[in-house]
Amino acid sequence: MNGNEFIRVATMHTPIQPSSESSPALPYPGAAGYDDLPQFPSRAPLPFRRTIRRHELHQIVPLAETTIYEMEQRGEFPRRFRLTARCVVWDLEEVEAWIEARKQASRTATAGRPIGPDVKLRQYRPVR
Repeated sequence: MNGNEFIRVATMHTPIQPSSESSPALPYPGAAGYDDLPQFPSRAPLPFRRTIRRHELHQIVPLAETTIYEMEQRGEFPRRFRLTARCVVWDLEEVEAWIEARKQASRTATAGRPIGPDVKLRQYRPVR
């Protein structure tokens, strides 16, 4: 077999017939029934939830790495999970829900509440 025969054989293909067991074929653009199709599918196109890596998390949540780690340990922040031995990710929906919860808690907090510790209770360098 010379090189020309190989190219001719490699470029020949047989059209694949759709099996009757699979879902019905969708109509082509311009065919009858094409305009009746919905523009967007009713179900989510992806069967999985979106995850974000560390650098994406820091773009969304401007906290230090140690602060995030400590909050995870206390149960105050969504937990990370491992994809591989060297790759950890967070669930984007959980992080967004955490941000919304923090936003709501901040808005419903009383206005007279002090932002930091009471400096008048200091044992060293008391405020007069």
